[in-house]
Amino acid sequence: MGDRRQARELALQALFFFDMDKSGPDQSLEAFCANNEQLLTQGIKPFFLDLVNGVTENKSQIDDLLNTCSKNWKLSRMPVVDRNIMRIATFELLKCRDIPSSVTINEAVEIGKKYGTRDSGPFINGVLDRIKSLEEL
Repeated sequence: MGDRRQARELALQALFFFDMDKSGPDQSLEAFCANNEQLLTQGIKPFFLDLVNGVTENKSQIDDLLNTCSKNWKLSRMPVVDRNIMRIATFELLKCRDIPSSVTINEAVEIGKKYGTRDSGPFINGVLDRIKSLEEL
């Protein structure tokens, strides 16, 4: 598995932890990093931090897009795993112009298949494809 995939998976775990731990993103990030320091190698940690901090700093914009593009699903009703995978991917679509959108969406779908339900892949793909279409306008 490549460093970026590992960074995305660790970012998913961190954001999931943030959703469960209501102490605030700074304290949660510090605790997560301390508990996972062996996994956060030099090749992984910079992209991991970009993703986690990017999602945290742009959460309202990201969540607005997810609400707009997820047909018949409120953000609060989405599975936590799917929601956080899509937050990471939406951040990448918005701010990481060096990553092709097809790569971002494919990575999100694959991670959704691994950590979510059997419906996660198609759901994530559909929502992110609509966000990508909005961003191309």
